[in-house]
Formats: sequence, structure tokens, C-alpha cells
Amino acid sequence: MLRATRRIAVVGASPDRTRPSHTVFRYLVQQGFECVPVNPNVRDVLGVPAFRTLAQATAATGPVDLVDVFRRSELCVPHAGEAVAAGARCLWLQQGVVSWEAARIAHDAGLEVVMDRCTAIEWRRIAGR
Repeated sequence: MLRATRRIAVVGASPDRTRPSHTVFRYLVQQGFECVPVNPNVRDVLGVPAFRTLAQATAATGPVDLVDVFRRSELCVPHAGEAVAAGARCLWLQQGVVSWEAARIAHDAGLEVVMDRCTAIEWRRIAGR
């Protein structure tokens, strides 16, 4: 999935350098992925304008391949629905995030689902970086 991905919406992306979502966002951008931050509480992440919702992000910037979610497990169900509505190919729940209901929603709509894995760690593993 990651090899076929170019655009990633990072739900919960943060400008706070101490947050894992910031570190992963920065790494993915450095690796050449086009990342779109989705966070209603921030204006931008690393100079990339942030959007309040995934729907606003895709309306303004175009479709995304993968929705990478940095939220608590119990908050993921709405993001699964947003990923489906946005036409994403994959719902990816970050390391430590598991929501079987969100996975079911995405899977039933034809999306690939990854849970409890880090996009940055997996990219390092498959790309050898």
C-alpha cells in the first residue's frame, strides 16, 4: 500500500515537535510523500496549511490515497467514514490505535485497513531508509 501511495492525509497532525504525529508527518514529507494535515486546532504543520476536516482537505487539495489517523482508538469511527467518503484507498490507524468498528466500516467500503502500525516505521522497513 505505501509503495502505491503519493498523497497522505494525516488526521491529528501537530506542529508540536514533541508529538509523534509531527515526527511522522515531517519524515513522510522528507521521503517525498505529499502530506495534508487534518486538525481543527492548528493552522499549519511545517508550513503546510491544515484543514478542519478530511472533507475540507480533499475539496481544497484533491484526493488522497491514504488516511493516516493519529487519534485515540475510540475516536476513529468518524474518520473511517470520512476516509470512505473521500475516496481514499486505505485507512491506516497508527501504532497503538485499534478500532475494529472503524476497520469494519472502511473494509466494507472496499478500503484496505492497517491498524497498530506506524507509517514511518513501515516505510523505513520497505524502502530501506
